[in-house]
Amino acid sequence: MNIGRAFLVMASLYIVVGVALGIHMGASGDHSQAPTHAHINLLGFVSMAVFGFAYHLFPKMQDGILPKIHFWIHQTMVPIILINLFLLVKGATTPEAAEPIFMITEPIVLVGYIIFAFQIFKFAGRD
Repeated sequence: MNIGRAFLVMASLYIVVGVALGIHMGASGDHSQAPTHAHINLLGFVSMAVFGFAYHLFPKMQDGILPKIHFWIHQTMVPIILINLFLLVKGATTPEAAEPIFMITEPIVLVGYIIFAFQIFKFAGRD
């Protein structure tokens, strides 16, 4: 599995979803989902694009199990966070129901970012 390519493919899907939501908000005049829109673009597109380019630029970063764990953490937890946020902003769930989901998923995503930081410190710029 080429982790760099996989992250870039996912980033391209997230930017399509983020832009589509932005267009919908603009056309409808309802900007209540702006927090969801921002999270789709930042957690989905920007983060995954940065991950993808870094893994591509420093191919040794793709070796081992950590990059795969990083990839799958992001692919499983980020959609849960985004759906939960969407439902919360829409009023389809309560803060009391949404908070436990955030309390589980957000720290797991943080672990993914820590793995990425570890990989950067270990491999980036080294031959």
